Amino acid sequence: MIGIYEEQINNIPSLIVVEADKAKEALPVITYFHGFTSAKEHNLPLAFLLAEKGYRVILPDSKYHGAREQEVSSLKRQVSFWEIVIQNVKELKDVKEYLDDKGLVLNDQFGIAGTSMGGITTSAALTQYPWIKTAAILMGSPKITTYAKTLVDSFKKMGNLPVTDEEINSLYEQLKLYDLSERPEKLNQRPLLFWHGEDDPVVPFDHSYTFYEQVAKDYMNPEDIVFLKEANRGHKVGRYAILETVKWFDRHL
Repeated sequence: MIGIYEEQINNIPSLIVVEADKAKEALPVITYFHGFTSAKEHNLPLAFLLAEKGYRVILPDSKYHGAREQEVSSLKRQVSFWEIVIQNVKELKDVKEYLDDKGLVLNDQFGIAGTSMGGITTSAALTQYPWIKTAAILMGSPKITTYAKTLVDSFKKMGNLPVTDEEINSLYEQLKLYDLSERPEKLNQRPLLFWHGEDDPVVPFDHSYTFYEQVAKDYMNPEDIVFLKEANRGHKVGRYAILETVKWFDRHL
């Protein structure tokens, strides 16, 4: 039987999905980050399938999302997008340390994945933590500085941004430290799956695909880096992507 447990991990509201009779055992761990305006419980179907395979799955709520949603305007949350991503990356370390302290990570088998903003978080985390063994980026961009500039340009077309040009330039400099396209050597041959719909109107398909083309040739084992593209698919993860993500971790974690 699969159990779903609510837990505060260093003040991060989280769901832990795991086989109930193995809830206190050391297991391979996958942390899965949700997308913008979503919440942890929206990824329960995928977490259930992964738990069936023997993984402990951690679903955290991001800042301003789910149980952490505050009385903030839509604009405030939108302009906080990159702050949320960077906080996700920092909080991933908290999740890892929390589980390590409890002896719940089997043989350092720790993977991460995410959807959209969660996929962007995943790509950023790969620049920071060599202890991530494998990852899956679902309709996320590894070119986060480029994507940030795209978002800023679109905001400017809609009206004045509530931030200064100086603050924007400072953001770009900060993002370069987390930008996988700027630091591709950080992958270090780690298994990485991309999935992206070809008709995605939100996160550009070409960001992930051109990055994949760039780094795939450097992988010694071609099976360790895979790009799955889905024709006529917009910004929505379907069953195919979910099942392929489960297969990926089953092979590589």
